[in-house]
Amino acid sequence: MASAASIPSSSQPEPPMVHASNIFSIKELAELKGDSSLIPSTYHSISQLHDDDDDAECLASSIPVIDFSHLTSHHPQTHTKAVHLLGKACAEWGVFMLTNHGILENMVEKLMEKSREFHDLPIEEKKEFGDKSPLEPIRHGTSFFPHVEKVHYWRDFLKANTFPQFNFPHKPPGYREVAYEYSQKIRGLVRKLLEGISESLGLASNSIIESTEFDSGHQVFVANMYPPCPQPHLALGLPPHSDIGLLTLLTQNGIGGLQVKHHGKWVNVNPLSNSIIVILADQLEVLSNGKYEGVLHRAILNNEETRISVVMVNGPALDKEIGPLAELLEKEKPLFKSMTYQDYFQFHQRTRLDDKNTFDDKLIVFLWNLEGFSILKAVEEDEVLEEFGFGFSFLFLLHSLWTAHILPPLLTVHCNEYLHTIEMAFVEITSILPNFVFQNT
Repeated sequence: MASAASIPSSSQPEPPMVHASNIFSIKELAELKGDSSLIPSTYHSISQLHDDDDDAECLASSIPVIDFSHLTSHHPQTHTKAVHLLGKACAEWGVFMLTNHGILENMVEKLMEKSREFHDLPIEEKKEFGDKSPLEPIRHGTSFFPHVEKVHYWRDFLKANTFPQFNFPHKPPGYREVAYEYSQKIRGLVRKLLEGISESLGLASNSIIESTEFDSGHQVFVANMYPPCPQPHLALGLPPHSDIGLLTLLTQNGIGGLQVKHHGKWVNVNPLSNSIIVILADQLEVLSNGKYEGVLHRAILNNEETRISVVMVNGPALDKEIGPLAELLEKEKPLFKSMTYQDYFQFHQRTRLDDKNTFDDKLIVFLWNLEGFSILKAVEEDEVLEEFGFGFSFLFLLHSLWTAHILPPLLTVHCNEYLHTIEMAFVEITSILPNFVFQNT
């Protein structure tokens, strides 16, 4: 049983230039803009957001639903069927809606209410949690990591590490208490889900729990606020990305905006009443040796209503080295090298989160673990790397390692569809990107 934490582009004129790195919140930005119907160009996403709106809604009803009461049933046939459905949802979608989970609807409503109250606090009261390192136990901010982003995102957030130590603001009144109770209940759900996922892989129910030291696992509470956006067709709340942990559990205030990518198409996630959205994340992809994948998802915007979502990111113990489960490697080769969750977590939290880096972030894990090499630095002459972003600098590195025949087999497989793009990009950038410096370790 898990131990409890102790509570302690338009032709219209460009609006005045606003730098997101100097903006403390989207609410502040809206106040600065006044009645302007335009958003700063730094919030313009290069993605085509609405090129498949019909598909997005059409496929929404196909998202799997898992009945938690069946998964925990003592009736063997009911439990076995639920485990089969859970494995199918993980393999085919990477996301599902969890019903009959036992968390009361009025608790979720109170959580949404208090999350909204926090975001509505005066700026001066929230600055206590602003301008902090991404690894701080409590942090409030906007976008994802504005200091390194080239495109910013239309959201404010509160992030708090809630396990193994419970960290949380003391305002507004009552928020800390409901967040503590909710985070504990979520951990209980995740534990049972991980047991079911282990069984769906043909393993003992405690396999993932033990291999990740989940009872000391890291949990992050994230309260997102996506205010109405004057130009929702140009901006994103969050770009396409996969999550860093094992399982992410999400609830929201009834306003839609979450989309997942399924067979190359974006699909709206319209949760059933009092259901919890469960999203598979990167560590589970590694543990399952690629059988289950961390699903790409994003947050789109609207111009009428504020969306509030509470996201619980549940991961392994920070110091635990995570790799493919040994039981799965008896008949297959490992597709991932091992690394500690803390290393992965820190890399993710200090890196831009955008369309390009969704792919880059997954691959960099392999490169960090290539035996004999570590990146010392990339010389940023004339701010070339900043101009092109980490994505292009990564293509340069990837091309170099690929042509030197030192990429792991899986990385080559994953890169097959990108190799031509990498080759073309390399031709374009080799004349302006400086060489990387390597050190044999």
